[in-house]
Formats: sequence, C-alpha cells, structure tokens
Amino acid sequence: MTVNAGEDRRIDVHHHVVPPQYAGDSMPIKLPDTATQLRTMDGWRIQTAITSLTPRVLMANSHRLREVARTCNEFQARMLGDHPSRFGAFALLPLPDVEGALRELAYALDVLRLDGIGLFSSYDGRYLGDPSFDPVFDELHRRKAIVFIHPTHCEAPAETNLGAPPFVVEYVFDTTRAIVNLIFTGTLKRCPDIRVIVAHGGGAAPFLAQRISMLEGHRHARTVTDVIPTLRSLYYEIASTTAPYALRSLQELVGATRILWGSDLPFVYGERLKAEVYHWQDYDGFDDDARTAVERENALGLLPRFAAAADDLSAQR
Repeated sequence: MTVNAGEDRRIDVHHHVVPPQYAGDSMPIKLPDTATQLRTMDGWRIQTAITSLTPRVLMANSHRLREVARTCNEFQARMLGDHPSRFGAFALLPLPDVEGALRELAYALDVLRLDGIGLFSSYDGRYLGDPSFDPVFDELHRRKAIVFIHPTHCEAPAETNLGAPPFVVEYVFDTTRAIVNLIFTGTLKRCPDIRVIVAHGGGAAPFLAQRISMLEGHRHARTVTDVIPTLRSLYYEIASTTAPYALRSLQELVGATRILWGSDLPFVYGERLKAEVYHWQDYDGFDDDARTAVERENALGLLPRFAAAADDLSAQR
C-alpha cells in the first residue's frame, strides 16, 4: 500500500517505540530502527506518528521506574529533534510512583517539550481514578495536557480458567474499567481541562455507555452525573477497532469529531494491519469530510504544530 498523489496523510496517535536497551526478551517482535519506521509510515500514508511506550517496558523494569521513564522520554525527544515533522510523543511516567511521576511530567513537558502524557489503564492493580493518582490528574488538569490512555498488559485471573490470549478480552476490559473508574470517582468531572484520548475505541465503553450511565442516581454512586456527556468529551483512537460493528457503536456515541486514527505500529503490522486499514477504508458510515477529520484534522486540532508539516507535504506534491 503506497501513498497516492493528492491523498492527505494520516496523523497516527497510537504508534509505539522502545529504546534499544529495553527491546529485549519482553518484546513480542523485533523492533524496527527509525529509518525502517519512517519507510513503514510512508507506506501507510502516515505523515506524523505520535509515539508512546508499551506497558511492557515498565513491567519488565519495575525496580527502576524513574530511570526507565527518563531514558524512554529522552529517547523520544531525540526522535522529535531529528524528525520534528514526522514524530510527536506522549511521555512515559513512572507510576505508581506518584512523586516520581510529577517530576517526570514536568521534565517531559517543560524541558523535553513532548506533546502529552501516556498513561496505562492500571498500575499494580490500581485503576486510573484511584485517589492515589489524584495529584497527577490535578497537575495534568492545571496544564490542560493531552493524555493518551493505553491498556495495561494483563492476564485473566487464574480462577477463570480462560486460555484465550489476553489481547482478545483482557486489554479491552482493562481500558473499560479505567474509563468507568474515572467516571465513578469523579476524576473526569473534576479535571475537565485534560484532553483525554483512549486507545482502541475506548474498549467496550461505547457499547456499554447506557449501562455505565446507570451509575447516575445509584446508591453507591450518588455524586456521579452526566455520564453520557462525559463519555462524549473523550477522544477515541481506533487501532484494532476499524470493523463496522465496532465503529458504528463508537460513531453513535461521539460522531466523527472525537475519533482519531491510529495504527498500533510496530506491534500491529503486515497482513493484520492491512486488514484493519481495508476495514477502515471500506466503512460506509463516514463521508469524505468525516474520514479526513478522523485521519488527520481532529489530531491537528489537538496538536496544531503539525499543521505546518501537513502544508509543507501538500506543497511538495
């Protein structure tokens, strides 16, 4: 699949990198170098990739979280410096170390000038929205930061005797639990200036939106209000969520203006990524304007610094 003349290029908000020193046995594939990454991006019409780290990096280095977060963020900053129009980055935080996370957040945004913060749906069994993470969310709110929420790599509890690979169900529901907990604890209502992007179409949240809204008025959630408007305030990235039965549910909840395009490269690649892109291109629920919004314009609204790069590429064609 190659770029055709006149086609707008995509902004990929779900694109992983790993520094070479951490790309060992914990990674499921051999990771590409930057030159290979750029060639792959060109093949998939990706103008700019907003990079983030996989949860595996922290899970494999839980004894040195601050060191790993700093190394990963400086690695991403070098990529931005070398290719400013092709890469953005969401910083890695050393959670559940809250003090370390606040320090790294400031360094990543103020010194390295990364584009936002990457969070995982849970840390050591504590979901986003847990009160222990409130200082981090309060600071993200103060800064009006962009936050990208990615599922944690987790296994089904042993007592369930489920043998299916965890990416089939567990990652999806870890994301859903995080969204529900952020609503249940009032974190999203308390911090409305955080611009939240949820990976993989928000897990099962769009399908379960009506059920989640039943929190309102429940005796165990008396302070929960405006569940559907809160869900509609989020942005949803659609890697591995491009089939029509997933997109239609998401589209019913938020419409095209809150949906962002993502690939999950390099962990989704080859024939699987080709199938997902074909699903997206064949989807009949969006007109050309909506498709362009999802692939590019919505992301440029969040990350306007890449608009000039898009104009430059258009002028070159």
